[in-house]
Amino acid sequence: MAPVLLSLLWVGLAVSQATPLKVVKTGNTPNGFSNAPRGWNSFGLQANPSINPSFKFDQEHVTEQADALVANLPSSIFDTGDYYISLDSGWSVGANGDEYGRIVYDSSIFNISTLASYLHSKNLKLGVYILPGAFCNDGDKMIYGTNIPINATFSGNNDGFARCDFDFSKDGVQQWHDSVVGLFAVWGVDLIKLDYVTPGSPDNGGHLPANNSGSVIAYHNAIKGFGGAMRLDISWKLERNSTYLDIWEANADSMRTDQDINNSGSSSFVAWKTVQRAIENYRDFISGVVAASDQPTLTIHPDLDNLYVGNNQSITGVSDSMRETIATHWIGAGANLISGSDMTKLDALGIRLLSAPNALNVAQFTAQYPMQPRNPGTGQNKSQQLQAWIAGPSDNGTAVVVLANYGPDQGQGGFGTTYSGPQGVKVSWADLGIQGSYHISNVWTGADLGVFNSSFNATLDEGESQLLMLTPVNT
Repeated sequence: MAPVLLSLLWVGLAVSQATPLKVVKTGNTPNGFSNAPRGWNSFGLQANPSINPSFKFDQEHVTEQADALVANLPSSIFDTGDYYISLDSGWSVGANGDEYGRIVYDSSIFNISTLASYLHSKNLKLGVYILPGAFCNDGDKMIYGTNIPINATFSGNNDGFARCDFDFSKDGVQQWHDSVVGLFAVWGVDLIKLDYVTPGSPDNGGHLPANNSGSVIAYHNAIKGFGGAMRLDISWKLERNSTYLDIWEANADSMRTDQDINNSGSSSFVAWKTVQRAIENYRDFISGVVAASDQPTLTIHPDLDNLYVGNNQSITGVSDSMRETIATHWIGAGANLISGSDMTKLDALGIRLLSAPNALNVAQFTAQYPMQPRNPGTGQNKSQQLQAWIAGPSDNGTAVVVLANYGPDQGQGGFGTTYSGPQGVKVSWADLGIQGSYHISNVWTGADLGVFNSSFNATLDEGESQLLMLTPVNT
């Protein structure tokens, strides 16, 4: 090994310059949820059709995925009520609503009420995908329960996706959103994924307004009017400054911190360079939360996009150790755990990553205490190839720690280094901002690693990580 790599082998030997740890806490979301959603979303198979050529985006094949999810995972995990089957774009009629301009499903491929009832019978819930605005073609229709034509509420902007945007100061806008959520409630919808929210979302070939955050507020108010029984997940790569984070936190239950991470049109789901980008975007997000307050709190869960870990290496697109690292970081972030994998082709590792009891217990913990970066050797929060994270400690002193080697930066990781092969990562308690003795266990293997008093180290290959539970030792 080259001398420069030997000198870097045990990152963490420098005297720590760590600032005091500010524990991040997540409370109940605006619609009353204490955990991030789990389950399955259709987009990966829709965007990567060669992975499963037999999959068609219709009721039969979505039901097949739901049945496979239930059949392959332990039945007890669904008792939490947090598992959703989420339909992405294409379930609804594309350019017109019903007689009141409300979104309607494409009856040639779905019966949403029937699907919702079936999923509920399996202890699953239903999510649907929508965009801001109303169909421009419905402008002359009256908003349900009013004598207000829909076009009287428009701002004058056509977003390029068959929808006209609202002027949120006008009477009728909230009533239209109320009518849509009311219809969804009748159908049995449990989650709304609201895409193309701005500021944040790129135009992607359309003509989005600079700020349609009023749609997030209006949907939240509508959900609240119906008892807050639906989740609101907003996307994508949303603006995270204090002005808009306050809006997202006050109205949504989870928010996308990155763009789509799947390899659209490819024969595999995801590339490691894109995972590096997703982790970097989360690092930036949570670091901003920490910097903004002496007692940082959240009322929203991050959404790092679909969790592509269920299928073997050739289908997923990354190594098995990288699959585990993806699951580790999504869990550590307290993020949405909605898989985009093919549920009919889960392998043994995929089943473990989606259902291991120890890992799901950690997910319960990080839903309240999301992880933040603490650089080995300094305790700072900069982007690094060899990284440490801590979630908590909780009031009883329990903490979760992640050690990772992300491998060489493939262009979007933010850290820029290219250390190849196995690397040592050593983190001290000073780096993490904790003190005392801790009993440490490896969450994925279940191994009891013993009691440690001041530091912990691991040798990790490229893309490898460890998910550790730290329990304080009473002295």
